[in-house]
Amino acid sequence: MQQHSDVLTRKRSLLWAVRIATVALGTVCAAASALECGITLQTDDALRFIPSHITVPATCKDFTVTLTHKGHLPPLAMSHNWVLTKKSDLDGVARTGMLAGADAHHVDQNDKRVIAHTKLIGMGETTAVTFEVSQLKVGEPYVFLCTFAGHSPIMRGTLSVQ
Repeated sequence: MQQHSDVLTRKRSLLWAVRIATVALGTVCAAASALECGITLQTDDALRFIPSHITVPATCKDFTVTLTHKGHLPPLAMSHNWVLTKKSDLDGVARTGMLAGADAHHVDQNDKRVIAHTKLIGMGETTAVTFEVSQLKVGEPYVFLCTFAGHSPIMRGTLSVQ
């Protein structure tokens, strides 16, 4: 009789362990899925985005880009933003952004070619933008750039939807 009771106790313990593992696995999968719908980019005084390529899962409803400035120069000399546009619109968006000035975060607020953008940030600051993935098309080439005066020719990256 005691042996039967020990077997039942072990089965119940195993069943609870399986339930706990299932809940934990579901939590991990949900967290991994959420992480795929966003990315953190770093900028610095070397006029670069790290990483320089973003892959957006087509399964995401929204995608968040968080921009962190790790540089040491003062904001008047080295501010950065993140601006997303189609590759074909890159030069026009760079030009209108630079002309928009610092008060507008170097983004022409009426420029329909701008898909998403952050504000300008300086050393030690962080900003973020969330946009709807439905605005993007699989196979379309997208670019992101910094439109702070003089940065756009160098400070660029690519974005694709998969």
